[in-house]
Amino acid sequence: MTLLTAAVVQAGSPLFDTPAALTKALDLIRAAAARGAQVVVLPEAFLGGYPKGFDFGVRVGSRSPEGRDTFRRYFESAVAVPGAETDELASLAVELNIHAVVGAVERSGSTLYCVALFFGPQGYLGKHRKLMPTAAERLIWGLGDGSTMPVVDSGRGLLGAAICWENYMPLFRTTMYAKGVDIWCAPTVDDRETWHMTMRHVALEGRCFVLSAAQYLLRSDLPPDVHPVQGDAPDTVLIGGGSTIVSPLGEVLAGPLRDGEGILVAELDLGDIARSRFDFDPTGHYARPDLFTLHVDETPRPPTRAG
Repeated sequence: MTLLTAAVVQAGSPLFDTPAALTKALDLIRAAAARGAQVVVLPEAFLGGYPKGFDFGVRVGSRSPEGRDTFRRYFESAVAVPGAETDELASLAVELNIHAVVGAVERSGSTLYCVALFFGPQGYLGKHRKLMPTAAERLIWGLGDGSTMPVVDSGRGLLGAAICWENYMPLFRTTMYAKGVDIWCAPTVDDRETWHMTMRHVALEGRCFVLSAAQYLLRSDLPPDVHPVQGDAPDTVLIGGGSTIVSPLGEVLAGPLRDGEGILVAELDLGDIARSRFDFDPTGHYARPDLFTLHVDETPRPPTRAG
């Protein structure tokens, strides 16, 4: 029997304070590793922050000077990939001999991207850029392309990531299933009860383990000079968690975690992957390639090309 200990971290990241967010991320990863975790997942946009309840001064056809300045602060909080922050996370993964998937906001040129960063005993291993920011997220984040949809070999199973509502994209899920994902990492800020159903569905559909890490964010994690629509009371919950770990047959192994920060740990029996795919393999024996095919373009799509 091959066992793997996995952890999902539920915590909020302080907005506009990337050094504090990085310190918190490093401490949480250490805490998870101290509990035996060999794979650790942190929530969406943990480095750089998720500005829940902000409108950035946008109305249809207009932007405000105050909103532009709020975006400037957010832009300055994003991280370069690779950069100083990824170097520190990579060093920790090497030191602890673990794999980690960390949600971040990447600054590339003058555009921001929501990303999942992969680290392992070899250091920094790559990134996945969110393909489709949801609703007002499109004001602040660019769209990823097909060149950053990696799977990472942990030595005990293939890791992949889908960020928040990417988990609702059936063709993206199919693509990742075809890449052989065994451990599906889902950094998110979706705290609704329906999210838990989605995670169980992905586990059952992909016949993979699902590790979903959500933020638990309070108004007190934001600076006093910004005013989210949810209210200004320090204990106002902006993002309510709901982290969970699910088996390939839909069994909830840990969570969902509510009402505070915390770390969920579960022992994964990797033999459950083969057991579950015995009667359903979504891109194998249960597929119908004579009827359905999916073309995936993984070409990098920069806006300009030299030559």
